[in-house]
Amino acid sequence: MPRTARITVSAGIAAALAFGITACGGSGGASVAADKKQTLTVWAMGAEGEKLADVAKVYEKAHPNVTVKVTPVGWDVAHQKLVSAAAAGTMPDVAQMGGSYMGEFSDLGVLEPVDTKTFAEKDYFPAGWSQGEVDGTAYGVPWYVDTRVLYYRTDLAKKAGITKAPTTWNEMQALATAYQRDAGTKWGLSIQPSGLDTVQNFYPFLYSAGGAIIDDKGKVVIDSPAAVKALKEYGSYFDKGLSNKSVQPGYDVVKDFGNGRVPMFFGGPWHVTLLDEGQPQLKGKWAVANVPADASSTSMAGGSSLVISKDSEHKAAATEFIEYLTGTEGQADWYKRTKDLPANTNAWTSGTLADDADLQVFKKQMDTAKASPTLSNLTEITDKVDQAIAEVTQGKASAEDALKTAQSQIESLVK
Repeated sequence: MPRTARITVSAGIAAALAFGITACGGSGGASVAADKKQTLTVWAMGAEGEKLADVAKVYEKAHPNVTVKVTPVGWDVAHQKLVSAAAAGTMPDVAQMGGSYMGEFSDLGVLEPVDTKTFAEKDYFPAGWSQGEVDGTAYGVPWYVDTRVLYYRTDLAKKAGITKAPTTWNEMQALATAYQRDAGTKWGLSIQPSGLDTVQNFYPFLYSAGGAIIDDKGKVVIDSPAAVKALKEYGSYFDKGLSNKSVQPGYDVVKDFGNGRVPMFFGGPWHVTLLDEGQPQLKGKWAVANVPADASSTSMAGGSSLVISKDSEHKAAATEFIEYLTGTEGQADWYKRTKDLPANTNAWTSGTLADDADLQVFKKQMDTAKASPTLSNLTEITDKVDQAIAEVTQGKASAEDALKTAQSQIESLVK
């Protein structure tokens, strides 16, 4: 997604600038040929960091001249660790990076642009590719993707007299109402009422209505008619008692989905494993469906990209390693190891990914999914949307007033 608006400098960038980094970046290191003996440093986050070490061992056997040193980094410290490394000039050769980081670190000038002769945009989901782009330049190669789809209890829907997945907003609210009225559930749909990252539950409504926070030209549009319509629909679930207004931090929707208190929620691909392993009694009693549509069926896109440090002395070897990880075979292998959804669409044409009906729901959703803009202060911006959503779900403001306030606040963050 192109970014024409300039963004206010975030705290992370300001800290790095204090250490002497300029926006034009480092000088770049002299590159060692890919076939020379060398050590490649790689940082990967969370569970991916642990799994990637196993893949690195396989890679080393086929590339005996390259030692791949993988450092697992917890997501809770990942941002600060990357900022510190950027400031000190000690970025790893390769790093995993989420879309919310991309704008900040490209502004710091520490990322090498993607070699688009090696990595073709057409091979990846559009939303996956756009997460690695800033101002029209790709800095990250999509590694894996995720999106949100609708999980619903088929057994309880049948009890309520409904035998098909909802495909529109009206059908979803009708099913939520029927769950409560005819199947005896406590709630109809679990969506987050307030708190950090509430916006992630709101995105399927916002994007399906044709809205956005910031449009492709960099203009703030969170108070558009489409956004207002989406927030009214979101808030109606709380007004009608179909959704819980007081969800606690750390709430486990899987448990309530299992005991029948919550019959529907928006979830990612990891929820398939959580339900299979944690709620085995539900086998055959639930399904996934694409986001019910308003103007369209459009969900949020997530996932991670792989970046190369601008100052790396091992860019050729780093490029080959990323090519292995994001190629068709490497992506299929990564899915087997982690259940992370491949970003490379060619990996979806055979095997389990092609044959599993539930996985194909995720693929269809990814085909139209929308990525958040790659802004250096995206967290500050989405926090204003979180506050607007909470004002509506708690009955403190209308959708129009809450989004008008958010519009003004976000405009002050975008220059």
